[in-house]
Amino acid sequence: MKSSILAVAFVVAAVFVLLPSGAGDQSAAEGAPAPHLNLENITKSWNLTFLFENREEARAEFDRLKLEAETINETYRPAFEELNGPVLLGYLEDERNLSISLDLLSTYVYAQNSLNVNDDFFETFISEIQTFYADYYAATSFAEIRLKSLSREEWEVLFGGEPGLEEYRTYLESGYIRYADHRPRNETHAAFIAEIADQLMKLETQAIKEITNNVTVAGNVTLTDGTEYPVNYQSYYRLLATDPDRENRKLCYDKRFYHLKDESDKMAALYLLKAKKDDHLSRELNYSDAYASTIFDSYLSEEQIEEMNSVFKERKDAFYGYHEFKREKMGVDRLMPYDLFLQLTDDPDQIYNYTETLAEIGASYSGMDPIFSEIFAYMVTSNLIDVYPNPDNGKQTSEYCMSLFPLKLPGMIFLNYEGLIYDKKTVTHEVGHAINFYLMGNSVDFIYCGGPEYEMEIPSTFNEELFVDYVLENSDRETALAVLDQHIGEYKNYFTFQSMITEFERQAHILCDGKDEISGAELNSLWRDLCKEYEDENIGYYDEDSAEWTYVDHIYLTNNYYTFSYSLSKAITLSLFKIYKENPQEFNERYVGYLSAGTTMTPPEKLEKFFGIEINRTLFEDAMDVVEMRVNQLQELEEVGVTGL
Repeated sequence: MKSSILAVAFVVAAVFVLLPSGAGDQSAAEGAPAPHLNLENITKSWNLTFLFENREEARAEFDRLKLEAETINETYRPAFEELNGPVLLGYLEDERNLSISLDLLSTYVYAQNSLNVNDDFFETFISEIQTFYADYYAATSFAEIRLKSLSREEWEVLFGGEPGLEEYRTYLESGYIRYADHRPRNETHAAFIAEIADQLMKLETQAIKEITNNVTVAGNVTLTDGTEYPVNYQSYYRLLATDPDRENRKLCYDKRFYHLKDESDKMAALYLLKAKKDDHLSRELNYSDAYASTIFDSYLSEEQIEEMNSVFKERKDAFYGYHEFKREKMGVDRLMPYDLFLQLTDDPDQIYNYTETLAEIGASYSGMDPIFSEIFAYMVTSNLIDVYPNPDNGKQTSEYCMSLFPLKLPGMIFLNYEGLIYDKKTVTHEVGHAINFYLMGNSVDFIYCGGPEYEMEIPSTFNEELFVDYVLENSDRETALAVLDQHIGEYKNYFTFQSMITEFERQAHILCDGKDEISGAELNSLWRDLCKEYEDENIGYYDEDSAEWTYVDHIYLTNNYYTFSYSLSKAITLSLFKIYKENPQEFNERYVGYLSAGTTMTPPEKLEKFFGIEINRTLFEDAMDVVEMRVNQLQELEEVGVTGL
């Protein structure tokens, strides 16, 4: 179901915002000076009226799109019986225009729902858009079936009969020709596939709402000073990161740990439905299962991902020195899981002002092409970032960036910023996505804006490395220690936790296959067994099974096995960062081109063309070498503080 332009638009739900007049016309190569970031003009909430003035206007647009979709079906169904180049070009252009309009509408509706998952109007609207997409796919499946059935020779006849098709050649290759073995058998079969896809989208919406309202809301704990403390998604991580009272951290950790177990049966029932539908849908399209489908879509092999996971397990000792540093710094006999998030500063409860955080992020781009600073300055002053959490009013607990390709603008960023050290990295991470989206949107046609998840995560994780290096070079020792400590913790997240989630999904899907019901206890046991393969045995993790999987929203997404993309992208990023440090000017010339290329070439071709990188064991070993280097940096910083050297 990945082939049509409409399918890509719906899955991405992408959108963009225009830079001031003339900003988008100046290429990076021209060396435009970075604009001054006026901190007084920073905005902190979304203003979605640039998409639609109100919900009624959005509704009217939806009605128009439904009529437009009917016209496409009525026009091209008979025309495809005598398919030729001009007919195909007309179909592609009409579908492209519909896709752009749906893109903008979907962005508006998803953004409104993210601000309040309990708004019935937008929850219903999302459901209706999902059904519209499924219905459209079924109604126009005649095109997918026909195009995926063509031989190479027939394709060349079509290209020869219509020169205008040439600009679609790469798109047609990646979306149709490549999928010749993974197509619906007929229109009845396509309608059946569309129905499963619609059910999966609705399960995703249901799961995200459940996670927001219940799974991450554990109730209150009484802290050692008698304070009643509500434990939800934001407050949980805030207390573990900032409260020096170890007993309070344990109380908070335990409250959520056992609450998640209480939620596990309900979430297991949801996950069972999703996993079975995932694999069913993929098998209908001639894949062995959903994992094989994801790997194929990503231009990867299962062997590459297995090799990556193997290296990360084999090299988990790279984090031993990091954990020992934290243990000594905290003065405890043994680290426990509720110790791992604590900010290692004299004042761990310190809150970092959002405006000051933006100033630091902007400064971290000093060695990058000026276009980075230009895009950043526009974003943070144009109501494109919704900054603060609002869980009491239904704001989603996640962070993300939605593209705005049709408008040729940076993305819209969704945050839950509380001012902790890791919030700084979250901001620069999401800005990395937005910069990538802007460069793509202004360099290639809408149909080539996108890419597999791991490729999309590279610019965001690269931004994190820029930020950490800036802090190490420009901050006091204590701040540098705290940021580097948190950053190595993020490496652990990327190279153990995210890889483990993918393995959990893989094995959970196998466990669910053929079953009519599954208990939370079964998935909890699976999660705990996998944790033991990745975890440092010197940390006192609880022996009993854990239900931590229940709150990982990525495992409920329609794009399965998402999280290995974080691990893979970070490994690639560390290779790119090494190149950047060796020759910033040459790197910038290649990097801007890499981020701008979109899907005009395959991911392996892009990595090879711009950087000569291949995805193999060497890449993963090199990544773990960087982890060890950062751990050594941390230990050296601490030693300087102790000895005064």
